[in-house]
Amino acid sequence: MAVAMAVGMAASVYAMRVSPMIVEMTTTGSSSTARVEVQNLNAGRLPFETRITKLTFNEYGVPTETPADGDFLVFPPQGMLPQGARQVIRLQWVGTPDIPTSQAYYLSVNQLPIPAEPGAAPQSANVQVVYHMKALIVVAPTGARPDVTVTSVKQIDYQPEPAKAGDPPPPKVPGLEVTMKNNGRRHMMMSAAKWLIDGKAPDGRPVRLTVTQEDLMRGIGSGYIAGGGAVRIYRFPIPQAFGPGPITVKFAQ
Repeated sequence: MAVAMAVGMAASVYAMRVSPMIVEMTTTGSSSTARVEVQNLNAGRLPFETRITKLTFNEYGVPTETPADGDFLVFPPQGMLPQGARQVIRLQWVGTPDIPTSQAYYLSVNQLPIPAEPGAAPQSANVQVVYHMKALIVVAPTGARPDVTVTSVKQIDYQPEPAKAGDPPPPKVPGLEVTMKNNGRRHMMMSAAKWLIDGKAPDGRPVRLTVTQEDLMRGIGSGYIAGGGAVRIYRFPIPQAFGPGPITVKFAQ
């Protein structure tokens, strides 16, 4: 029989492209609508459907999803793309306009299995790989602002991920664990800012490390932190270890 296999986002670029991967909206005004484009990179047709799930994150950024299709109008909710074709998916917020703080969602674009053509090989030999991609959609109250503070910074031994699944873990490297709290009503993407980290080297001389957006995207992804008093703990590698003494983190554009 046909077999469907869910494949992670890293591999899904071979089947389809979804852009942008992060969308920020507001509950009212022109920003209460958004557009996401799907492109078929398959050699054949790409049937797809969309789903919306609401996200809550724990302090380490691990999400929990619940169905929330009723919070948006999505058009088209499904489609069929020929090879190389593109489709713009339009999102319209239809949830309450007075949400207390930002709300995060996934827009999932799910490839659907294609039925075997008449006269094709028996289904027992037919294996289909279906792909799923998720775009982060964040809806903020109109006029809301973030209020993020750093509450803790400490040096850690950071464990990088293996290059491939099944490989042994590489050696640990110097890293930081930074805890933040957002008392504002609006979320913030912490990887959008440049982080300036000040401390002292093991020999006592002052050291400033600059962590760029590209570095942060590799270490913490978007760095999303919700509002309303949400707490996030970020862990990422740094190029050198600090010595004893306080470590401070500031942000710049």
